[in-house]
Amino acid sequence: MNRYRWRTFGLELVMVAVAAVIGFPVYVLVNLAVRAPSDTSSPIRPTTSPTFENFTQAWEQGALGGALVNSTLVTVGSVFVVLVVSSLAAYPLARVTARWSRGMFLLIMLGLILPFQLAALPLYQTMRDLGLLGTPYALILFYSGLQVPFTTFLYTGFLRALPRDFEDAALIDGCTPLQAFRYVVVPMLKPVTVTALVLNTVAVWNDFFTPLLYLSGSAQQTVPVALAGFVGQYVSEWNLIFAALVISIIPVLAVYFALQRSIINGFAGGLRG
Repeated sequence: MNRYRWRTFGLELVMVAVAAVIGFPVYVLVNLAVRAPSDTSSPIRPTTSPTFENFTQAWEQGALGGALVNSTLVTVGSVFVVLVVSSLAAYPLARVTARWSRGMFLLIMLGLILPFQLAALPLYQTMRDLGLLGTPYALILFYSGLQVPFTTFLYTGFLRALPRDFEDAALIDGCTPLQAFRYVVVPMLKPVTVTALVLNTVAVWNDFFTPLLYLSGSAQQTVPVALAGFVGQYVSEWNLIFAALVISIIPVLAVYFALQRSIINGFAGGLRG
């Protein structure tokens, strides 16, 4: 039976200190978001008379409703395409031992080395020729190509560590390679899929440069671009700005708390794999 030692107490103090450091900015953010504009006291002092009027004004004046819809559409569409394409691409790369498989894997990994800024101008011209500028579909197409190399790398490494016994049994029973992948391999990919889901969602949701480039001059905006314009317009009204920031992070927090157990198990399973 483990005893409670001074070392354990010290580790707990360190964890509490780290939690306080991480939680303090969040406290200031929420504290100022619910504070009346007339209250100019220290941001550290707790708000005694909280108000939710700041959220209403930020929602209406910042056009956050449309921005949240666009960000959700872009994020869901991009992550779905990335997960499907990357898992399908990683399966033969991990299982086929031919020379072309290694060469194709190295070719895909070039996407991790070469910065996408090198192709910014040709990509912009391509989107313009396709008539996609000013629409969320341009962002979905862009993120799908940008995130596939990294996600394929995650899937390939995880698949190489998985035993082939179940797949071989399915093939002996008459399954095609695609059926073996769908019914046998995909359920075993849950840990790395959840990990890739979280990483890609955060990357796409928080990106600012690409939506600013491809949606410039249109009424379509994502949350980071809408927040940047809102901050520039209400730079002296910090209560509204912090309220808009709280609104922007609520969808991500809601998804996290809804999938908290799966996310933790996914990261733990990915680390073990």
